Amino acid sequence: MNQESFAQKSKKMFRKVSRITLVILLAIFIGIFSFYYWGIYETGVMAGKVLRITQKGVVFKTYEGKLNLETFGALKGASPIAESFDFSVEKSKTEVIKDLEEVALSGERINLHFKKRYKRFPWRGDTKYFVTRVERKTD
Repeated sequence: MNQESFAQKSKKMFRKVSRITLVILLAIFIGIFSFYYWGIYETGVMAGKVLRITQKGVVFKTYEGKLNLETFGALKGASPIAESFDFSVEKSKTEVIKDLEEVALSGERINLHFKKRYKRFPWRGDTKYFVTRVERKTD
């Protein structure tokens, strides 16, 4: 009869527990990463004029922009308060990038539909805000 020593049984049990623990930790890591990468914290619309749309980066090339919100005070005749909104655009949104370049040159007031993610990743953009659609005013 082949009997294993206590040391050999302990070693096998330790390897089994180690593998199970590693698989559980890996699954937790993948779940948390997926939540932060694809999770959307907020969606909304910002109105204003696009000041700039640029492609930035050394290693990761991303599209970044700035929207001038031009908020006006409640008092009549008050001067506007210069407030801006920084945003990013995913590379796959070529139509959005084209629209943003056009409205940046024309200076027209637009609505930017955006989504805010939980975390910022360097290969995605400099901000947590990602423009999904440009709504131009139709006359």
